[in-house]
Amino acid sequence: MFTFTVYDLLAKNLAQNAHHPALIWGEMEMSYSILGQQVEKVALFLHQHGVRRGERIGIYLPKSIEEIIVTFAIARLGAVFVNIHYQWTLRQLTYIVQDCGIKIIFTDKYKAAQIENSALWEQLDRLVVKDLVIKNKALAHSKLISWSDLPPSSNSSVLPSGPIDVDLAALFYTSGSTGSPKGVMLTHYNIVQGARSVASYLNNTSAERVLGLLSMSFDYGMNQVTTMFLVGGTVVLQPVVMLPEIVKTVMTHQVTGLAAVPPTWIQLVRYLQETKLKLPSLRYLTNSGGKIPQTILQAMPQVFPNVDIYLMYGLTEAFRSTYLPPTRFHEKMGAIGKAIPNTEVYVVDPQKGLCQPGEPGELLHRGSLISLGYWGQPELTQEKIKVSEHLKPLIGEEKVLFSGDIVKQDEEGILWFISRADALIKSNSIRISPTEVEDIVYESEMVNDAIAFGVEDELLGQVVHIAVSLLEDPIIDIQTLAHYCRQNMPNYMIPREIHCWKGLMPRTASGKIDRPHVINTCLGQS
Repeated sequence: MFTFTVYDLLAKNLAQNAHHPALIWGEMEMSYSILGQQVEKVALFLHQHGVRRGERIGIYLPKSIEEIIVTFAIARLGAVFVNIHYQWTLRQLTYIVQDCGIKIIFTDKYKAAQIENSALWEQLDRLVVKDLVIKNKALAHSKLISWSDLPPSSNSSVLPSGPIDVDLAALFYTSGSTGSPKGVMLTHYNIVQGARSVASYLNNTSAERVLGLLSMSFDYGMNQVTTMFLVGGTVVLQPVVMLPEIVKTVMTHQVTGLAAVPPTWIQLVRYLQETKLKLPSLRYLTNSGGKIPQTILQAMPQVFPNVDIYLMYGLTEAFRSTYLPPTRFHEKMGAIGKAIPNTEVYVVDPQKGLCQPGEPGELLHRGSLISLGYWGQPELTQEKIKVSEHLKPLIGEEKVLFSGDIVKQDEEGILWFISRADALIKSNSIRISPTEVEDIVYESEMVNDAIAFGVEDELLGQVVHIAVSLLEDPIIDIQTLAHYCRQNMPNYMIPREIHCWKGLMPRTASGKIDRPHVINTCLGQS
């Protein structure tokens, strides 16, 4: 069958791969056939409760099989799934519910108890709760529904026809690094095309077993599921993010693909170096969501021998833009690579236009992965997705995505990330990339986490500050790190102040370091 929508990714396997495992959860395997049946049941329940195409449905669950069932049931009806990170607070949940008008939420009994005792309860029509036992049905609130009370069987003949590829499929809320979270609108076409593009360069097949480590509220995490369903592979769900548990799951279930963000790679590489453990089942690794420190990159081929390492770059508004082929990992270590299949990227200076090799400019993205923009924020959408005057001679009036990220390309057209445009530190007329400062500090092998940022200075405009969480080693302290910086940085880059953060730094929903929170805390603003 043809694959047009998110639900089609599952449906195509019901005939071709009915008995192949779609999901693994601990010792439990769920075939595509059983998964399809469960999805139909939830879709029928939603239809019976009046859910129609375009309605937003909230998913506020920990990583679980139920989370994936609900996602595809919502997509089956043409409603819009809004996956909210399980660690987000009630306040953040309330904001999202009010922002996009959610009336039904799927959650567990722990989060349900919080919702029942809040003002949010009155704004919802239904709360479907996993692991809830309602002993006295007569006393049960009509809003509260146990997962076990969903229809025991489905009758798909009563379900309406599904959506088409241009319909809105999902809202992915950003972590709010610049104010309140923004709901990025992705169509079925965006999501399916993203799966096709990524699966093509990763060479995924039905034999693949990918670790579902990342949150489904993160487009990178969702893509682990969509690429596997596209090729008929298997997702091994990983609810516990502790390093020994991750390694155990990879070994037990012979995982072949592992996707993660830089903070996870830093910790995992160091853990494997210390324990000397090997993961021979792995075929490939992928990184997105930021740059991996050079010392960790250098260690990865030793820690993961004979494994293809893909360094990637993307942003929620267009999912994925570039990747570095693993054959070029050693010679272009740290680069974000070239445009993914069926996508074009350009490096553009706002005054001069297209940049020459070595010249920094903003990355602009062209192609079918560009989202519809931000839910309820047309002005912000128009700022982000618009016609580029400099690209008119090439593509006319077609709109492109302005990433807000500064990159450069080398003589071979390989792209290198420099910094967020709004994060550059401007000191005494010199532009300093926070990423470059962080890279040097990571090379000291004294820190777990590092965040560089600019602080206003009357004389220089800005000076460099850096927040670090030090490794637990009695010979490492701030003075030792400061000496290292003086020895390895040019004068203009040496941090004016080093802020010591106790323990690992907080993470966003996507697993990245929460830069705004760390910076504001260091500056006494939170």
